[in-house]
Amino acid sequence: MYRVEDKYMCTEKDMLLLQSKIRAVLEPDTYSQNDSYMVTSIYFDDRTDSHLADSEDGNSFRDKYRIRIYNRSFDLIKLEVKYKAYNRVYKKSKTISKQMAERLIAGDTVEDTDRTVDSPVTLFNLAISRDLLRPKTVVEYDRSAYIFRPGNVRITFDRNIRSSSDISGFMKGEYGFTPVDEMDRILEVKYDEFIPGFILQLLENGNMIQTSYSKYRLSREEL
Repeated sequence: MYRVEDKYMCTEKDMLLLQSKIRAVLEPDTYSQNDSYMVTSIYFDDRTDSHLADSEDGNSFRDKYRIRIYNRSFDLIKLEVKYKAYNRVYKKSKTISKQMAERLIAGDTVEDTDRTVDSPVTLFNLAISRDLLRPKTVVEYDRSAYIFRPGNVRITFDRNIRSSSDISGFMKGEYGFTPVDEMDRILEVKYDEFIPGFILQLLENGNMIQTSYSKYRLSREEL
């Protein structure tokens, strides 16, 4: 199912105000520790950087390939392929081992136990072999996330977005990031078919600016 995904630029003042209202009525998501957690992702692109070009050109249909960890821990590693059609997003995700992540980052294919056309492993293997898919940048940020189960609503507050070109440092746990100054405060609102009116009222803020920028694009441009 494609989910609606709307993004907004915010000041820290607006974020604090909105977060205090959302926190009062929505529950924190499962990754939260003390109301926030760290997200670190390696984004991949092909030999012609077509995914970056799609974002820069503002194409309505585009996709992303990434490996993601939380709180700089390799206990949980997600392999994800994300498709976007206008403001709707469809994500395919699978938990993988650290060894599999290392091989994919090195540009090698891995064993695919799913063997289905829509498995993230299948899609990664195909893109690596056919399109020379390779890791391009590391993106990290601090996230606070809240959920409302009816409608599968998820609201995230992302701060301190930063990037790095040191791909090898990701698996070693060695991090050196450059702040993304242009847009380092992003609010994302995600839901399936509907979002309750009371949540929309909580989010009303005339200072928010809707944006289609991707963190991957921001990182590549910063570097």
